[in-house]
Amino acid sequence: MSDIISQLSSILWGWPMIIMLLGTHLFLTVRLKFPQLHIFKAIKLSVSRDKDSTGDVSQFAALTTALAATIGTGNIVGVGTAIALGGPGAVLWCWLTGVFGIATKYGEGLLAIKYRVQTKNGKMQGGPMYALERGLAERATGFRKTMWKLFAVAFAFFTALATFGIGSTVQANAISTLSYDTYGVPPVVIGGIITILVAAVIMGGVKSIAKCCEMLVPLMAALYVIGCVVILCINAAYVIPALKLIVVSAFNPDAAGGGFVGSSIMITARYGIARGLFSNESGLGSAPIVAAAAQTKNPVRQALVSSSGTFWDTVVICALTGVVIVSSVIAYPDINLSNGGVLTKMAFSKIPYIGEPLLTFGSLTFAFSTILGWSYYGERAMEYLANKFARRHARRKRGNGHANAKFVRHVLNTYRIIFLITVYLGAVVSLNLVWDLADIFNALMAIPNLLSLLFLSGIIVHETRKYLWRGRLDKE
Repeated sequence: MSDIISQLSSILWGWPMIIMLLGTHLFLTVRLKFPQLHIFKAIKLSVSRDKDSTGDVSQFAALTTALAATIGTGNIVGVGTAIALGGPGAVLWCWLTGVFGIATKYGEGLLAIKYRVQTKNGKMQGGPMYALERGLAERATGFRKTMWKLFAVAFAFFTALATFGIGSTVQANAISTLSYDTYGVPPVVIGGIITILVAAVIMGGVKSIAKCCEMLVPLMAALYVIGCVVILCINAAYVIPALKLIVVSAFNPDAAGGGFVGSSIMITARYGIARGLFSNESGLGSAPIVAAAAQTKNPVRQALVSSSGTFWDTVVICALTGVVIVSSVIAYPDINLSNGGVLTKMAFSKIPYIGEPLLTFGSLTFAFSTILGWSYYGERAMEYLANKFARRHARRKRGNGHANAKFVRHVLNTYRIIFLITVYLGAVVSLNLVWDLADIFNALMAIPNLLSLLFLSGIIVHETRKYLWRGRLDKE
């Protein structure tokens, strides 16, 4: 079973998926006239507040919650793994994926606001399932209408399943393993601590999660970036050679030399692109779920704010990690290049006294914040599915609205309990199989989301022309 699941994961995340994701990035980049050019405007908007706009949380809180889910151990260990398997050229491909992924994240954020709905209790909900249902299914007839509805349900279903993988067990396991290896804390103890902390945050809903992420994400990202800058200062003599090596070996991997793995351009590009796609989640469809809760005057403002998440995640953090590792390898050529985690740890060990503790703190906080972000994604997906089931049941049995609302609350409370159980189990058991399952569910999330982006690209262009190209960002 493990071998079958591993093979299925490799197939789903092979070249067809990479081409679909990267192709969508390029298509939207060209069709939207390079929204990457507005990245500084996007950053400025992310720290602004639309006070009189409808929504549950500020744009900055929505951004940090999305970043909490995307900035994880993959940004630290994942880049090292890409370098170990694909050579230093993988860093450039990872960076380019982030640059073009800004356009896709922009489109996802726009559709999230355009097709979001307000529940009876006043909360905003949105994401690819609503874009598929309200943007495509409601405008179609016959078979196409049914197909889009099924895609919407499929996205929500696979998101809920992925939450128990990448969002809870995998991250909790990373925290417990690191805590045990570094400080000798037993997994049973760290599992209980993580579970209690997560429960204390997620039981408060999106505002509690957003508030925690709003404080945690900027701090952990700033400390990690400062650590990278310090290492680059230590390796100052090797930074320019590292940048040259990254660019040259991206198109001629054999030029890397110095113990780096020899491979073809296809292998180097594959590991770099795949790492970038995994890291920023552009095209996966997860970030729009929390973007829909943002207080914003119009869809384009939040689209720009959402796009800045990919900039910080991949264009800045992953790129810094890559240059740090490659410059450290050039400076200390006798190190082991076969393990991505070892590469990153080696680089940070060059900071006297605080290097390894800083990396440990970054890894722990990144993983914990990822749990918080994905808990919200899974809860919104489960709420969508529960509402679907409740409405269908009501039509058949002539149920009442109060009973339906009670059923949805019961489903969400059950989901939270199961999520907390998986957090604890992830900390205390081996997860060789869970990684592959998480990858499979993530790929199955991406397919319907990419379809919504492509088929609704005309709407994205229309809204962009209305607000951005005509200079009407402050209009509702």
